[in-house]
Amino acid sequence: MQPRNIWQAMSRPGYALSPWPWRSAGYLLTGALTGAVLLVGIVVSAVAGGVLALALVGLPLLLGTALAGLPVARLERARLRLVDGDPAHDPHLPPAAPGLRAWLTTRLRERATWRELGHALLFAALLWPVDALALTAGLLFPAAVTATPLLMATVGDGREAKVLKLWTVTSWPAAAGAALLGVALLAVGAYLLGVAAGARAGLTRLLIAPREAGLHAVVTELTRSRVRLVDAFEAERRRIERDLHDGAQQRLVALTMTLGLARLDAPPGPLADQLARAHDEAGRALEELRELIHGIHPQVLADYGLAAAVADAADRSAVPVDVDLDLTGRLPGSVEAAAYFVVCEALANVARHSGASRARVGGGHRDGRLLLEIGDDGRGGARAGAGSGLTGLADRVSVLDGRLTLSSPVGGPTLLRVEIPCAPCLPCETAEHCA
Repeated sequence: MQPRNIWQAMSRPGYALSPWPWRSAGYLLTGALTGAVLLVGIVVSAVAGGVLALALVGLPLLLGTALAGLPVARLERARLRLVDGDPAHDPHLPPAAPGLRAWLTTRLRERATWRELGHALLFAALLWPVDALALTAGLLFPAAVTATPLLMATVGDGREAKVLKLWTVTSWPAAAGAALLGVALLAVGAYLLGVAAGARAGLTRLLIAPREAGLHAVVTELTRSRVRLVDAFEAERRRIERDLHDGAQQRLVALTMTLGLARLDAPPGPLADQLARAHDEAGRALEELRELIHGIHPQVLADYGLAAAVADAADRSAVPVDVDLDLTGRLPGSVEAAAYFVVCEALANVARHSGASRARVGGGHRDGRLLLEIGDDGRGGARAGAGSGLTGLADRVSVLDGRLTLSSPVGGPTLLRVEIPCAPCLPCETAEHCA
């Protein structure tokens, strides 16, 4: 497996002959050049800002100085790829609205902007000279020693050569020895370059590209994609319900009517008996299809909302159910669908397992959250993972950042509580278009 960063590369044999020392040298070289240019720019901006402090151009100039860390940080995150293969995520948030004013407001209020400005000042004042010093000690000096025979042949006319301006070589054997020493220094310098580049990259990542920001961005995108998948799933459910209602159900109705007419016209006998059985089977198939359609996405939920759908489910429950829902408007479609199926599954569990004589469904929308409580006066003892489907309900609620809690002591009563954060739709919006 290829090393992901300079530290992994240095821990492996053959590092000195790999491209990583040259990548480290390139990282330090570009850092030294960028830092020198940045220092000149900051000095010029400071001088111009002081001279024009009372002029109209002074404020934009000072504002530009405050935002100077943004392009520097962007360039630094790009340079990190030379010595660190892990992505350097941008910690800045998108503006709340389009336009320059919203962008400036967002950037000036972010801690990342001021952290990047501090990094730019540190870069201009201290870091780039360190880059230049490490590059000189790890590459330029060893290269100059290695080039001693070349210097002696070109500059010294074959008689002598100055090595780093420190000592003079006057013979070819001495020049060859200096070249061998330079090769050894290059091997040592490769590790010096790697250490300097790795430490420099680590400091840069800490200041302007923390790994936590990348994890936060990944978690945010996963949450958004999960919500998009829920919305797509609900849209697909509605499409299947519509296709079944408008297609297969209508054909079954027509078939039932045809069989019924044929049954009336047929004379008594085996044929009439077969038509009667076929007519009954078609009727039962139609009833099952209607139940299936109702379970996929009931029309009352789409047309009238969660309160009406819960009331309808309570009317169809085998156990008497008291409903007290305080919902004055529509909620997002995914929230209504999840809440409805939680209620239906809970009431089904009450009828099958609890032995209750009565159940209740209560709650409402308060403080930006949909609260639902489904309780019964049964024997209790319910728990997740015991065939009750509560684990699936909890997963369905958690997709919407909600929470499902269960209280069911042995002997009862049982209380299932659901909380889903959501905002109510505007009066002019439907649940399908509410975000």
